[in-house]
Amino acid sequence: MATSFKQITDSNGRVYRIGETPEDLMGRSRGWMVFLPWIAMMAVSVFEYGWGAAEDILEQAHGWTVNNAFWLASVWAIFQAAVAFPAGRLREKGIVSARAAMIVGAICSGIGYFTIAHSGNLVLAFIGYGVLGGVGAGLVYATCINMVGKWYPDKRGARTGFVNGGFAYGTLPFIFIFASFLTPTNFTVLLDLVGVYMLIVVGVCGMLFRDPPKNWWPAEVDPLTATSGKNKNLAKNPPAVRQYTPVEAIKTGMLPLMWITLVVIGAVSLFGINFQVKFAQASGFGAFVAAASASAVALINGIGRGLCGWLSDKLGRKQTLTLVLLVAAVAQFGMLFAGNTGNLWLFIFFAFVVGFGGGAFYPIFATLVPDYFGENNNASNYGLVYSAKLVSGVFGGGVAAAIVTGWGFTGAYVLAGCLALLSAVMTLFLRQPGRKKVDETHEQQAPVLAVS
Repeated sequence: MATSFKQITDSNGRVYRIGETPEDLMGRSRGWMVFLPWIAMMAVSVFEYGWGAAEDILEQAHGWTVNNAFWLASVWAIFQAAVAFPAGRLREKGIVSARAAMIVGAICSGIGYFTIAHSGNLVLAFIGYGVLGGVGAGLVYATCINMVGKWYPDKRGARTGFVNGGFAYGTLPFIFIFASFLTPTNFTVLLDLVGVYMLIVVGVCGMLFRDPPKNWWPAEVDPLTATSGKNKNLAKNPPAVRQYTPVEAIKTGMLPLMWITLVVIGAVSLFGINFQVKFAQASGFGAFVAAASASAVALINGIGRGLCGWLSDKLGRKQTLTLVLLVAAVAQFGMLFAGNTGNLWLFIFFAFVVGFGGGAFYPIFATLVPDYFGENNNASNYGLVYSAKLVSGVFGGGVAAAIVTGWGFTGAYVLAGCLALLSAVMTLFLRQPGRKKVDETHEQQAPVLAVS
């Protein structure tokens, strides 16, 4: 049955489509488009946050070096980020649906783990785990994040943070399984089970994905009063003044600034994830402490994403982002001090701080992009920003391994702390394109009736 809707236009010429409920559009509440993406994100989280706990056994079983293992992680990160923009363009052009992207992502993710479970050939590992596994996880990540943003344009911070958090703490069981039970004799079975788990969970979730129509807005929230203070979330984070194409977003200068900032802090974050266990071991802590510290990073990383997503709704995206990056900087220096002094409890404490600062910025960027450039082209615009991980993946994995080898952990952690401080300074120059400094409280509504 067709559902009527109307389109209203604000003083900037931006169009909002209102009148259709999520139940009208997909037969269920929009809460489904939070929990399904969250579950799928938890399923593929083992790629990024579980690698540090598994790579020692894979080195032993396959005869790989440390550099081999971490360049493999870098290739994975490159392709996980690289697929976001082209996949976004295909989705926005109607060539690939969200459902199709998720199913392909499920298949490629499974292949990634099946490959390293059955072959020690580095070429096959780079193709199967690095390329296909990266593409699979990237399709899942980008589709899930964009799905939440489309269905929650009025309060995307907390929901996006919640979903994004699953990409971190979803790997907790695997960190302990890998650290406690993974051996050169049983790794094939365990990694196969991980591949099957991702294939089934992501595939089932993806079958239920559906995008809202272009310009859709929840009818119960008046977008024309966004800056008047009537809606606290929108007053702190007003909607984009219009829908920017990728080229237009780049010309504002804000998208390139976000990209550079994410390159810098993304490299710091990946360094912390990849080398947490090794630094714990180098500091004289046992295997359990190493695994526990890695788990602390994943747990607080995920919880921090949800918390900061919520906080950004209250304080504003830019302010929250700056705060998070400052915390990330302090965490690097604190972790170094705790490790070098052999202080176990301080080490665990800063593992929590590293976890918080090392991931909470991702959902803020994910919400900042549609806040600045609109929802209609968000899959492409966020894909461009997220492509920063192409560069940060190289520096946070393979290059970081070379730095640790040459400079030691002290040099590496000092450099990471300084880079995190630099990224915090960069955020001070962010501003919403086209938005006047004073609130526009006299926007006029121009309704146009239409029928879907």
